[in-house]
Amino acid sequence: MRLLLLLFLLLPHVRAGSTSEAKSLDAILQEYAYRALVRPKTGTIYNATSQLPSNFTGVKIGALRLRSGSLRKRGVRSYNEFEIPKGVIEKPYVKRLVLVYQNLGNLSNKYYPLPNYTYLAPVLGLLAYNGSNLSATNLPTLSVNASADPIRVKFSDVKDPPLGAVARCVCFDLQGSSNFSNVTGGNTCSTSTQGHFSIVVESALVPSPPSGGKSSNKVGVIVGSLLGGLVLLVLLCLLVLCLLKYKQNKKIQRMERASEAGEALHMATVADTKAPAATVTRTQPTLEHEYAP
Repeated sequence: MRLLLLLFLLLPHVRAGSTSEAKSLDAILQEYAYRALVRPKTGTIYNATSQLPSNFTGVKIGALRLRSGSLRKRGVRSYNEFEIPKGVIEKPYVKRLVLVYQNLGNLSNKYYPLPNYTYLAPVLGLLAYNGSNLSATNLPTLSVNASADPIRVKFSDVKDPPLGAVARCVCFDLQGSSNFSNVTGGNTCSTSTQGHFSIVVESALVPSPPSGGKSSNKVGVIVGSLLGGLVLLVLLCLLVLCLLKYKQNKKIQRMERASEAGEALHMATVADTKAPAATVTRTQPTLEHEYAP
């Protein structure tokens, strides 16, 4: 059991969400996309978003009807975010096919949850169906394979990955498994088959914004700067006071040393008061008299 669990964890793909829910969604979107194909012109893209009910708000769908031979020889230069090269073939072979476009918008994570990852772009889908009967529902998807150049998905709405994080392409196949590959040009993923695609980043690398958003961040920066400046000013004042006190103490010490090194004076008592008095008179006084010898 431990060996089986280890092998499961080491698989290069992970299973995304509920496959049955995703397939049910595909069937519903196929039905609504076909409703836009009223007397359709081959090679014309039909926007079928208006056909969707209100509970699919934010989801976009489209339909493109093509001849199989034309798709293989010419490809499709631009089908919304998809670029389909020459050499694409479908199995089983049908004379006409319909490529249904999906943009799941804010429902991406609901139908294609991907643990430990955050979506930087909505999930886009490209699925091929038999285009012979445009009133048919619950049609099986055709197997589409790009034999030469890959199909490219150029996402028009991609969030910037956080600093230090690496964005990855993710492809969900029709069995509900997801495979990862590198993003090219900042917004382009490549595939050789149909399915659902998006750009993701590991959730652990996406910082959680604090409550209040950017305005709170700015206020926090301003308050922090003011507090930091105030603390620095207080420290500077304390340093100046310490220097002044140090200089004053040094001056007092020098004066004390100078007083101790000087000659001590003799103290004499006069009445009740002591006062310094000279012990020796250097020059004796003489009377000025004309008869002095």
